[in-house]
Amino acid sequence: MMNHPEKVHSLFLDIAADLSPQLAGGIEQVGPIMIQPKNSIPLAEQLCRSVTGQQLSVKVAQTIWGRLLEASGDQPLTEFITIEKSDLLRSCGLSAAKVRAMCGIAEEARAGNLEAVDLGAIDHHERSKRLIHLWGIGQWTVDMISIFYFGDEDVWPDGDLVARTTLEKLTSKRRKTVRTAERFAPYRSQLAHYMWEYNDRA
Repeated sequence: MMNHPEKVHSLFLDIAADLSPQLAGGIEQVGPIMIQPKNSIPLAEQLCRSVTGQQLSVKVAQTIWGRLLEASGDQPLTEFITIEKSDLLRSCGLSAAKVRAMCGIAEEARAGNLEAVDLGAIDHHERSKRLIHLWGIGQWTVDMISIFYFGDEDVWPDGDLVARTTLEKLTSKRRKTVRTAERFAPYRSQLAHYMWEYNDRA
């Protein structure tokens, strides 16, 4: 993803200059960003990890995920996570809703429907349709998977509160962020990264 951060950075500065001095200043402040997909674990495991972290702090999510890995031992996670082990999964700190979601993900993986090679070969729109039918998986989760796991360059996660509100802050609350982000196609994922980085620094 983003093999030419300096080129994209320069392009973004030109686009932002026509939209908002604050946005241009924010992008310039962040500087070029090099981004690499993070896909060292199977897709189904990454989806389960995303479900684990929903509405939790990073620290709490990491603790629960660690308990889950410890409980699974040497068994592949998608083989370990089954509805029959619901009580054990709950004891790791997962809610009933998250157990249900993760069991559904694991079942799909065992059926061969969550192969990263297959889902990586289709675009974000088609991938969204394939994944959102899973119980407990929403558009935000799919957007994050496309951006961080598959390295899609042109995904604007409008459901992400930090990305959306930061872009509003640097442009205008009266202008829809989806419309603003369209100006940065085909690198809307990069725009989201700029917003996250700017917010972190602020």
